[in-house]
Amino acid sequence: MNEARTARTYNQRHIPRKYTPGGRRVSVYVSWSYPAEAGRNTAELDNRFSTMTEVRRVAWPAYEDPQWSDPYRFQQGIAGSLELFFWAWVPFQDFVEDVTGHPVPVYQRIDQAGFPTPLDERVLDDTDVLFVFGLDHAVTRQEAEPGEVEALRAFLAREDARLVLGPHHDVGASDDLSVREMEYRHHGDPLVPRQQRFATYVRDLMRGLGVPVVNRYGLRPATREGNRIVPLSTVRDLDPKGWLDGVPNFNFHMHLPHYDVTTNGPDTIHVLARQPIDLSRPHPFTEAGNTEFNMFLWMPPGGERAGDLLLADSTIFSSLFGGDESLRNFWRNLVAR
Repeated sequence: MNEARTARTYNQRHIPRKYTPGGRRVSVYVSWSYPAEAGRNTAELDNRFSTMTEVRRVAWPAYEDPQWSDPYRFQQGIAGSLELFFWAWVPFQDFVEDVTGHPVPVYQRIDQAGFPTPLDERVLDDTDVLFVFGLDHAVTRQEAEPGEVEALRAFLAREDARLVLGPHHDVGASDDLSVREMEYRHHGDPLVPRQQRFATYVRDLMRGLGVPVVNRYGLRPATREGNRIVPLSTVRDLDPKGWLDGVPNFNFHMHLPHYDVTTNGPDTIHVLARQPIDLSRPHPFTEAGNTEFNMFLWMPPGGERAGDLLLADSTIFSSLFGGDESLRNFWRNLVAR
């Protein structure tokens, strides 16, 4: 992970960025309540992030350097795992700043100090491309307020606006424990519990904005030699803006959401990329006859919405799960086209 190029700051107000032609201002909004996630009872098995100690045990010896393992330097509870997310977003932030000329702020719905930041003009007025990472566990009840939906509608009324929604996976939704066990064995990640349901907040936004999509499951992508993810199945005819130009693949992650389209309208939303599934591991979705899941979707402008609306999982923007030129091309396409 990259070392900071300048001194770090915290607990200060964002300085608005001035508009510059050809340089979009990009912001990231994380939908969690940091205190609610960090404060989850670690005696409960489901619907929480791992502690840093659990990460170290499973990933041993990857995090045995004192930078990660020394409790006087790095938090060993759930908060430590949350901080790994921030470390892993830095390469994306740095890359986008190099492309656009603007720094990339990361907002949290409720931050470490308990300050709430709803999606309103303070976030949106100096933003042209907004990423919303749906990483709130449903049990923390992060619900979008009507005013936030209205603020996003106003944001998307701008022709230069772009909204990228990333609701994370929904593992273990079934009440049948044998089905939960099948899902767990399918993705194969011991750090993900039998039930881990994410993204109440982004689901609220999607309902409010009329996005006909629901995040389902946590599916393991097919891989090839060297545990490299199998290339995407793309529909280039539906991609006139070239979102996927130079993008044969994303990065590998063991449990990715299927973005289930809930409308039959042919022009409402376009599935631009599907990901082949690891069929060697049974899952209810594959047992129903599916071999791929919806990975990247685009809602073209329509009606009062002049901006683009896209769906892509937050793991695509994290260095925790690897990256290559294909991924950087995707990042560039989203923020610069």
